[in-house]
Amino acid sequence: MTADHDGVRMALLSNRLEGISRKMGNTLQRTGRSGVLNIARDFSCCILTAGDELVSVAESLPIHVLSGPDMMASSMREFHPELRRGDAYLHNSPYHGCSHPADHTILVPVMDDDGVHRFTVLAKAHQADIGNSIPTTYHGTARDVYEEGALIFAAVKVQEDYKTNMDIVRMCRIRIRVPDQWYGDFLAMIGAARIGERELLALGREVGWDTLDRFARDWFDYSEKRMIAAIRKVPAGTATRSSTHDAIPGTPPEGITIRSVVTVDPAAGKVTVDLRDNPDSLPCGLNLSEACARTAAMVGVFNSIDYSVPKNAGSFRRIEVIMREGCVAGIPRHPTSCSAATTNVADRVSNPTQAAIAEIADGIGLAECGGIMTPALGVVSGTDPKNGKPYVNQVMIAFTGGAGAPHADAWQTICHVGNGGLCYYDSIELDELRHPLYIHARHFSADSEGAGRFCGARAAYSEYGPARGDMEVVFVSDGTTNAARGVRGGLDGVRATQFKVTRNGGHEDLPNCAVVRLASGERIASTTTGGGGYGPPRERDPDAVRHDVAEGYVSRERARAIYGVVVDAYGTVDRAATAALRAAG
Repeated sequence: MTADHDGVRMALLSNRLEGISRKMGNTLQRTGRSGVLNIARDFSCCILTAGDELVSVAESLPIHVLSGPDMMASSMREFHPELRRGDAYLHNSPYHGCSHPADHTILVPVMDDDGVHRFTVLAKAHQADIGNSIPTTYHGTARDVYEEGALIFAAVKVQEDYKTNMDIVRMCRIRIRVPDQWYGDFLAMIGAARIGERELLALGREVGWDTLDRFARDWFDYSEKRMIAAIRKVPAGTATRSSTHDAIPGTPPEGITIRSVVTVDPAAGKVTVDLRDNPDSLPCGLNLSEACARTAAMVGVFNSIDYSVPKNAGSFRRIEVIMREGCVAGIPRHPTSCSAATTNVADRVSNPTQAAIAEIADGIGLAECGGIMTPALGVVSGTDPKNGKPYVNQVMIAFTGGAGAPHADAWQTICHVGNGGLCYYDSIELDELRHPLYIHARHFSADSEGAGRFCGARAAYSEYGPARGDMEVVFVSDGTTNAARGVRGGLDGVRATQFKVTRNGGHEDLPNCAVVRLASGERIASTTTGGGGYGPPRERDPDAVRHDVAEGYVSRERARAIYGVVVDAYGTVDRAATAALRAAG
């Protein structure tokens, strides 16, 4: 730290910047029009230096912000060398740093009173519809970006002198199925970014821009030192772990196996993740953007070390992610489709990365998180017969997926691993008010956890259908064939399921990637995967097993067979019988 930045001053300024990022997010949530924003919170806001380094982020999805904002801001400066106050840029190109095309992003350069570029603020909001050829922004079977059908904006200037270019707005409104919904979200993003600009200008005038520049340098150096210290607590080693995404059209019959080779070098204070030994890009929408591939690997690393290390460009210096061009888990070439880049295969990068670190030593790393993109997180669409208006929205009715950890059970509602637990469950009542649907069931499933010394998340079951008229549901699920795997003796979670419930109550199995039309009286049902367990189940605290039995999460039969814990009819652990059962192996 410089003399001007002792620990107290650095803490104050880092919190001031984080507060600005939080104000941006609060603006997005309160003004966003679509349910995926104002109910589920599928958005992120952050602040970058003028040199495109991530300096501050609050309450955002890791898959959105760890890597990508830096590349998007760099693209903005490359395409527009003369930035001016009042400019704003619309960006969603996965070939220029965006996570995937559905994540519409607004970038605003923050210029001081002399016209010098000081910071860039970024507001990213997932959209349920962006004009794809089918009503979803997770087009898993799109053979290329043309079949995907989305409008792609690579840092396109959408505001100049604070005035919106309505030509671009009209392009989007004509292409997108729910133009008013999209435009409301667009205005919310603009508002959030302008709030960030306003607050940063006020802060720069208050403390001085040179002070903020020095703070950023010192903040990055401090964060790097914290990262080095965290890595030095992890044993040295190299481990390779693989994780397989289920097959869908456009993939090999055996699915997509992702290999992550992780090397921890405590002496150098560095972690390297090598993703080069993976399949080439595929004719489907599961390919990762460069931003998502790098971020997914970083998520696996950060999940495995001291959680308190700041996540910014300083700590990122100690993580090297090695990728290759033209890889399903690497750097896509246009016109490769990256429609579902934030979730499915991205999870299959994070999971083997954190599981590989768990293999290096007990007490570190994490088991695999479960796939959660079942119909419970599908995109619903149709025309409401009540008012004749179309609707498109991604619902988030049920998800779990958390992995068993070295010292704690899973976060039950983490959503997918790159989400980091930041998205909210939908309110059943609000979903039913907003759309012509009825939710018949939502609950955890018993005996579905990845058993372990510390358990993975239980699966979640949901069932819903149209309340009136017909409805289409589009989803790209994972985990029907390949469950979330445990580590260090922990067991796998249960596999996912999805099926249609007919009018007479019959069940029709559904593929894991589909566009399903539901007529009035029909329903779609699904079970997410459970998370993997950490450590042998028979090392689990018997009182923790007793609690799970009392809550109905684990049956007495499973407690005995898997955990070696005997729980009597009164809910009490029989200590002697348990000790004998565990001793017998």
